[in-house]
Amino acid sequence: MSSRPDTPALPAFLRIHQYAGLKPGPRLLVTAAVHGNEVCGVAAIQRVMAELDSGALQLRGGTLSFIPIVNPLAHQLGRREGDRNLNRNLRPPVVPQDFEDRIAGPLCRWLADHEVLLDLHSFQGQGKPFAMLGPRNNRGELEPFAHEQAEGLLAACVGTERIVEGWLSTYALGLQRRAERAGDGSRRATLQQDPHYGVGTTEYMRSRGGYGITLECGQHADPEAPEFAYKAILRVLVLLGMVDAEVVAPRPASAPELLQLYEVVDREHEGDRFERAWASFDPVIKGQRIGTRHDGTPVLAPADGRIVFPAVNAQPGSEWFYLARASTRQLG
Repeated sequence: MSSRPDTPALPAFLRIHQYAGLKPGPRLLVTAAVHGNEVCGVAAIQRVMAELDSGALQLRGGTLSFIPIVNPLAHQLGRREGDRNLNRNLRPPVVPQDFEDRIAGPLCRWLADHEVLLDLHSFQGQGKPFAMLGPRNNRGELEPFAHEQAEGLLAACVGTERIVEGWLSTYALGLQRRAERAGDGSRRATLQQDPHYGVGTTEYMRSRGGYGITLECGQHADPEAPEFAYKAILRVLVLLGMVDAEVVAPRPASAPELLQLYEVVDREHEGDRFERAWASFDPVIKGQRIGTRHDGTPVLAPADGRIVFPAVNAQPGSEWFYLARASTRQLG
């Protein structure tokens, strides 16, 4: 693959750091910059590694691995993606087609070699940190899973006020509708119609027998986001018994709000527009106009709930926004 005019050379490796405790314990992988412009986790990982290296933080046991910059091309360019979204359609490629395919090979091997994943992200709009966890225990075809309790405890420990479930099952509904529309023949359109497209780091981790959460640590430029990510890493290490409990304050005592995604709506045309500047978790009521299609058709909320991940600049054919409602799930 040839180099691009906006970068001197393609990154040739992933930098991976590993600390092997002298006593048995869990195998934890902490990742950041899966999207290259989401850098709070990079700073948090570097801070934890500095404390481990200096002896200020002692690993009691287990194996702790860090990949501070999962997508070095996107990070180098200062944007979300290199050639495409690495956190979609994640699997070892048969024949690599782009830079993210080349990352996927070693990344999937490292995911499969660990039991627990903490994947650190940030988001574009304003808002507070939140965690995303996977399905409840099931033997279904979409995302069979057997670690509901452990993953729920993981999500509850990091200190967010809000936890969201239901990503892959909701995305599958969107895929069904997307498959009925003709794409433009581009690789992006082909990937977006692939049934595997909703699979990212945590989904792949679960497919290999592990569990993990996506932690959205705040807005991209929020100066508090690196501190939140840092404390989250320590809280996970405490939860897993890998460091002493005294290294970080416990999470707030109040229970987090738990929401379930249930619908995804694609942007179909560049003329599709939102009714107003939505932020994630803004409330909506049944029948409220969320946006308008390019031909004037209103896009209405089907029920009371919250709007999640509104993407005002979404590409036509990709996710425009999600809808969520209160969940009845118990986190253990």
